[in-house]
Amino acid sequence: MKQILFLLVITSFIFSCSRPEESGFENFITKNGHMLMDGDQEFRFISMNVPNLNYVEDELSFSAEGPYRYPDEYEIRDAFKTVKQMGGKVIRIYTLPVKREDEPNNPTFITGPGEFVEEAFEVNDLMLKIANEMEIRIIFSLSNNWKWMGGVPQYAAFRGKNPEDFWTDKQLINDFKKTIEFTLNRINTLTGIKYKDDKAILCWETGNELMSPYPWVKEIAAYIKEIDSNHLLMDGFHAVDDYRYVHEESVEDPNIDILSSHHYERDPLRQLENIKVNLDIIQGRKPYILGELGFESTSAHERIYDYIIANEQIAGTLNWSIRSHRREGGFYWHSEPVGHGLYKSYHWPGFNSGNAYDEKGLLALMRRKAYEINGTTPPDLPVPEAPTLLPSENVYSISWQGSAGATGYNIYRSESEKGPWEQIGYNVCDAKVQYSSLFNDRLAELGKTYFYRAEALNASGVSPLSNTIGPITVREKALIDEMNNLMTLYSYKDLTLETGDDRKFKEDTDRIQGKANSEIIYFVPGNIKEIKIYAFETSSEKGLKLLASHDGADFQGLQSDVSGKNSGEGDYGYWNAKLYEVSNVLNSTQFLKIEFNNQAQLGRVLITYN
Repeated sequence: MKQILFLLVITSFIFSCSRPEESGFENFITKNGHMLMDGDQEFRFISMNVPNLNYVEDELSFSAEGPYRYPDEYEIRDAFKTVKQMGGKVIRIYTLPVKREDEPNNPTFITGPGEFVEEAFEVNDLMLKIANEMEIRIIFSLSNNWKWMGGVPQYAAFRGKNPEDFWTDKQLINDFKKTIEFTLNRINTLTGIKYKDDKAILCWETGNELMSPYPWVKEIAAYIKEIDSNHLLMDGFHAVDDYRYVHEESVEDPNIDILSSHHYERDPLRQLENIKVNLDIIQGRKPYILGELGFESTSAHERIYDYIIANEQIAGTLNWSIRSHRREGGFYWHSEPVGHGLYKSYHWPGFNSGNAYDEKGLLALMRRKAYEINGTTPPDLPVPEAPTLLPSENVYSISWQGSAGATGYNIYRSESEKGPWEQIGYNVCDAKVQYSSLFNDRLAELGKTYFYRAEALNASGVSPLSNTIGPITVREKALIDEMNNLMTLYSYKDLTLETGDDRKFKEDTDRIQGKANSEIIYFVPGNIKEIKIYAFETSSEKGLKLLASHDGADFQGLQSDVSGKNSGEGDYGYWNAKLYEVSNVLNSTQFLKIEFNNQAQLGRVLITYN
């Protein structure tokens, strides 16, 4: 008897160790009439689209040739923490990216019919693992109507066919079914759970803004339900230039569970009218969500949120959109080309850099309404977690991985790793500059050696201290001009401050523009050692001439190395990003002159000196 009991215990132990990791959720989301349900509780939400959650399209550091890469765990977790702090319960991802012929070297998820990139899907594995841990549901969109990140046009291109063939061509439909089958049946390498069994997925979406005729929707919906009976399915149909309509047939289709629409109308009154037309079509027979909502004033948002909260036939809404912190420091940035030349992706909890579109006010409003739709009031924001200082070889390029919910950072310096510590940076914002270092210790003394650490803060308090970096010996200091005013310049002629159209300029929000015969002079209190000028030009010819002087009167020309491809235009009308570098500057030189040969914009100037 004892032997039998022993074997039962051992068998139970082995089974418990080998079975897949349990989900963080108790229930799959289900539906009951117009309601989404979490068990016996109605499930409603005001939350966010996070397009970069599983695929970054905004890696725009100056030397980067393409904007795409896979996010790392820090970035994914930061996005989840952000939505959690905002009171959100749902994240909608953008798509499963497909290889583009015009961008053959970019990382992607799908490289051909039935060809899937394991490294990419491991990012999805991590995303779902964290979703379970953080108890945030995922709306999982399976494709994209547009070429951005790759979608319908690319599936067609694999077979040498036209995008419109995607909806009727049996070969293309079967190619897409291969993606569906692979994704739904995938076993998560981190949890052991098949995607079709993962409760973190709120629903599958046939795709993003699909111009899909109903017969295609019907076939794809039936195929998805044949594989996965656990999850709800949302029709990703989108009536381009007409926000009012959902497929009447999809309301009747037993395999379609959720209807949705996207809303970017310039007129808030028309927006509300369009939503009411959709509600009239659905007639409370199925849940309805506003899958994307954006590009309107804070007051217009408040009115539509109040309408959603009061109208229980709308299960929820997802604002477009928010971006996470970036692993190299700061945030990812994304201008919205259709956002009236004003709107960008949001950064939590809102910063002065977003004043033009009331980033602070809108995000605070969203948080209040995210709790109000569930009949609760927002708790105090959590005190930020400690930031992580990144390694640095010099005192003028200090950066850190930021903390979700932090409004600023205090920077401390010491000549000994054990202290005493002096505070040298106060409430430093990590959303002030784009894709460059966050802090320049301008008060550091040449020849000394320093250590650095930092803390994050917000209205709720101050984080624990970060790690310590150093020792850093000060062999040179730096003048850094981020171009947000003209006061760093010693003198100048025929310049203008430029903002807007930032996607054309690697999301650099502050620039100085010159034309032929414009000029800039900089002065540094020491001997210039190296020069880096981050320029944007439309011509393939050199747009700048660099000269140096010891007295500001007699200038001699400098030989500069220029790197950067003439890769302008593209999807967003990019200007050519050119980096001018000079490493052998004449001795006893304190003045730098930049002469413009033709039109150019400067995003950053870095001059090191000792």
